[in-house]
Amino acid sequence: MAIHPIEYRYGTDEMKFVWSEANRLEKIMKAEAALARAEADIGMIPKEAADIIENSIGSVELERVKEIEDEIHHDMMAIVIAISEKCEDDADKWVHFGATSNDMLDTATGLQLKDAAKILEDKIHKLLDVLLIQADTHKNLVCAGRTHGQIGVPTTYGLRFAIWASEVARHIERLEQLKPRLIVGQMTGAVGTQAAFGKDGIEIQKRVMQYLEIGSVDVSNQIIQRDRHAEFVMWMANTVTTLDKIAVEIRTLQRSEIAEVEESFRKKQVGSSTMPHKRNPIKSEQICGLARIVRAMIEPELQNNTLWDERDLTNSSCERIVFPEACVLTDHIIKLAIGVIENLRFYPENIRRNLNLLKGLNMGEAVMIELAKRGVGRQEAHELVRSSAMEAHDTGAYFKDVLLANPDVANYLSEEDIINLVDPDRYIGTAVEQVEAVVTKLKRN
Repeated sequence: MAIHPIEYRYGTDEMKFVWSEANRLEKIMKAEAALARAEADIGMIPKEAADIIENSIGSVELERVKEIEDEIHHDMMAIVIAISEKCEDDADKWVHFGATSNDMLDTATGLQLKDAAKILEDKIHKLLDVLLIQADTHKNLVCAGRTHGQIGVPTTYGLRFAIWASEVARHIERLEQLKPRLIVGQMTGAVGTQAAFGKDGIEIQKRVMQYLEIGSVDVSNQIIQRDRHAEFVMWMANTVTTLDKIAVEIRTLQRSEIAEVEESFRKKQVGSSTMPHKRNPIKSEQICGLARIVRAMIEPELQNNTLWDERDLTNSSCERIVFPEACVLTDHIIKLAIGVIENLRFYPENIRRNLNLLKGLNMGEAVMIELAKRGVGRQEAHELVRSSAMEAHDTGAYFKDVLLANPDVANYLSEEDIINLVDPDRYIGTAVEQVEAVVTKLKRN
């Protein structure tokens, strides 16, 4: 019986598989096989035993592991026994030789995190691609900029997408930087001294990680220190917060009274069970809602680094939830964002309507700057434009007409000057050039 929405509603099959019981078991057994191979390399165990162990892991069944765990109440030892049962010629006595449980469990986690990071990396690159396409496509689409929820000077939709693309590119950079710290394993024994491996402990650990193609800790106690994992969870929280921000903006711009953009709406899609006309931004809302869950994982994972002495078990149960949930939901959110942004519908007529909604009042800065250039002091120009703007606001007149009727303004600006200054298409600065530079910099060949 499915209980958690991840089981039936959220997440991709590829990310769910990474954190499945079957894959977890496979990764642990790979670590066991790599340990046996490394120990055989240096002559600690017979090569024949390492071969048998490596060949035996493919026949270990998850159901048998669970049966053993039900009897002995130790998950890792259940796997060791299950592998041993499949070994012949006394090779069973060399399974897990010199290791402690978390040598295998944490190393397996490193392997899982490697796969999870690759899935997220591929998707976030796709997200960057669609953001750059929208930025380039709409670099000349002038729209109302807004601060404090109020219409300000013009901007362009291309610039908005370029800003988001730059932020996503930084997340890609952060992921690349943290992977060497995240994707590591260990073979350090009960408290980190490698005593059970003797003088060859460092070499054994090195060889195991080479076989597994992941990094190796420099030093640890019984577990890999959780600052590494906390950094990754914070990366996921940071990433989905960017998408939360984008989704909030889309939801705002889709409001009926603004109606500049809209999520794609399928032909037979239903918006409301009682209001048939509704076209709700449900995917953007889902992004915002699930981002809250991912962010909530930061505190538990930070606390997983504060364990007693060489370790306790409080991190284990917590991470069984944090790692899969955070990864599955982050992957799901990125996938949703790709679809929303890629299929976003624009309404140019509404964009233009909102740009002109204030009858030119939002062009006050352009007038002020030009007056200052022509000899009016900056502060004097500000007050001159402000008083004209308040008059236009209170009377409902067009800002252009109030300016034209003001003799103090007329001393410096002609009618043609004023008409040009209140034209929003003439006041987007270097927006287009900035977008083009971002697209050139971040676009993949």
